[in-house]
Amino acid sequence: MKSVTFAIVATAALGIAQDTAMFRGNPAHTGVYQASGVPELKSLKWKFQTGGKVISSPVLSGGTVFVGSYDENLYAVDAAGGKLKWKFKTQGPVLSSPAVAYGMVYFGSYDGQFYALDVRTGQPKWKFATEGERRFEAVGGNSLWPPQQTIPDLWDCYLSSPAVADGIVYFGSGDGKLYALDAETGAIKWRFVTHGVVHASPAVADGTVYFGSWDTFFYAVDAATGQEKWHFKTGEDSQFHNQTGIQSSAAVADGLVYFGCRDAHLYALDVKNGKLVWSYPTNGSWIITSPAVRDGTVYFETSDTSLFRAVEAKTGKDKFSLQAAQLFLFSSPALAGDIAYFGSFDGRFYAVDLKNAKFAWQFQTEASKQHLAKFLGPNGKISYDLIFTSRQWEVAALDIERLHSVGSILSSPAVGDGAVYFGSTDGNLYALE
Repeated sequence: MKSVTFAIVATAALGIAQDTAMFRGNPAHTGVYQASGVPELKSLKWKFQTGGKVISSPVLSGGTVFVGSYDENLYAVDAAGGKLKWKFKTQGPVLSSPAVAYGMVYFGSYDGQFYALDVRTGQPKWKFATEGERRFEAVGGNSLWPPQQTIPDLWDCYLSSPAVADGIVYFGSGDGKLYALDAETGAIKWRFVTHGVVHASPAVADGTVYFGSWDTFFYAVDAATGQEKWHFKTGEDSQFHNQTGIQSSAAVADGLVYFGCRDAHLYALDVKNGKLVWSYPTNGSWIITSPAVRDGTVYFETSDTSLFRAVEAKTGKDKFSLQAAQLFLFSSPALAGDIAYFGSFDGRFYAVDLKNAKFAWQFQTEASKQHLAKFLGPNGKISYDLIFTSRQWEVAALDIERLHSVGSILSSPAVGDGAVYFGSTDGNLYALE
């Protein structure tokens, strides 16, 4: 009763809607936004410059866009004009998407702290210390050198984004745990221990929390107690640790839970028992994006092959696919009206007409226009030899930084107020209308 009472009282006192705003639009993470969206691109409404790469996915609440940056700040930006309302400094990059509920904004930082701030002022309400953040790492990971040394995974680029439901905030951590905290006080309700980094974002539906770990298992736990209900094993790659682990966040709809995996499959499991209903193979391409689910269709993207796909939710059978960017797709699709929105590593942002299975429009960052050509071969297509110049870990890390110079869009969009919002590695938060 305490949490429910707190939710009602805080909401009434602050004059805000009881709805919450978070990664993928809702606690079940279906990626569906009840908004008109931008079926036809008219203009760049505004862009807001932070001091670092924006990999965090924005959320929109009460006329404010909240987003994190590599410059270690969480920003609150006016949705109408793109002006700064406030910012809050942490001690590490903010790579998770924030969640807004009960008059607070919740988010994690690479400093290992989880924060709750006043949504209006940015003043801290409480913070919670995890046992520390880190990337997934493995000996000889991704076939990089030195082959006998533990290598941090350069593609483990997000932190777990919180989900809020029934007075509790849930999030994963690089310390291998999923946490449940009292949303009002930050007091710990429970923690669930896995055997790997948890950077996937938990989905909450019907009293159950669903999430994956880099330990290759997908879990369902009781939302109130943290007791495991079931787990499901995904694929292994003991040699290069390239095709292993779960970065994709789950979506829950109509009795099934959907998620992608680095083992190059999209999975659909029965929420009651974790039994496999179907899996969709992608011929070796990771699925980093989180699926969106609506009206009997699952929408997702493949990373290496850069495909936007639609499959039947009950069977996994193909409905249609579109070849999108020349580079990887990590940005998860957002659905609003008849359009799906997502971004790409090559600095392009796409809108897909779902009824007609075709692209409606695209937007390209200025950084992409200026710098993408340096990664193109004589045939005008991306040359991976120009991107990845060495198997040494240090050089590979620099190669990815060079790639980000094109204004890559790893951030997943939020939709509302007649606009679509997303971040870019060029340091900007964008609003298109």
